[in-house]
This record gives sequence, structure tokens and C-alpha cells, in this order.
Amino acid sequence: MAVLTQEMKDMIHNNQCYVGTVSKDGLPNVAPKRSTRVFNDETLIINEGTGGATYQNLLDGSKVVVAVANREIMDGYRFICRGELIHDGEIYEQAALISEKASMPRPKAVALLHIEEIHSLKPGPMAGKKIG
Repeated sequence: MAVLTQEMKDMIHNNQCYVGTVSKDGLPNVAPKRSTRVFNDETLIINEGTGGATYQNLLDGSKVVVAVANREIMDGYRFICRGELIHDGEIYEQAALISEKASMPRPKAVALLHIEEIHSLKPGPMAGKKIG
């Protein structure tokens, strides 16, 4: 597992994250997920509210990529993850409270995104390079 730095955590907290998956037929899907947040030093978490393509792709075992960038400082990260869907229990209930406080419906599921690799999205010689 790769480990998030505080700088990465701050960027995730302060910027829009985009989550990419792929269908079992090879069709890519990218979606902004405003619920993306840090679960722990090695895991991100999202609330899956619509039950659409991202949800189906996770059910089918798709790898997950999360991209986040800050245009003002020209920096960003790509996280390659293994997804785990949760439909009930303590983690689900805590995530559902976040949705309810934001006046959103309860999520269809919560996805834990276990980070396997981290890549730099900073322009220059490190662009796209594995850093964690």
C-alpha cells in the first residue's frame, strides 16, 4: 500500500477529485465525486449516491483511479486503487450522516479506495511518474 502525505490529504480536501473506472466491456468512466475524502493514510472513501456507472464498475471489480489537481500551484496526484463497496455497518452509517448533513440522500453504497500506487501530476520531469 502507498501512504498519503499531509500535502496529498490537503489537496484532496481542498480540490475536486475525479474518479475513473472501467466497465467489464472496457468502456472508461470518469466522474467528479465531491464526496471524496481521506479515510486513513492508505485509503480514500467516497459516497456512491447515484448507483450509476461508477457503482456498476466497482461491483464488477474495476480498478479505480482518483485524480486531483490544483491549477493555481500546478500540482496534482493520481491514485491507483482497489475498490471495496460497503452497503451497511458502522462505516456506511458514518458516511450516510455526511450525505444527510449535506442535504443529500443516503448513498447506495460507500466505496473504500485502497491506494496501491501514487503518481505525480506535476508538470515537468516527474509528470506521470510513480512516487508512492
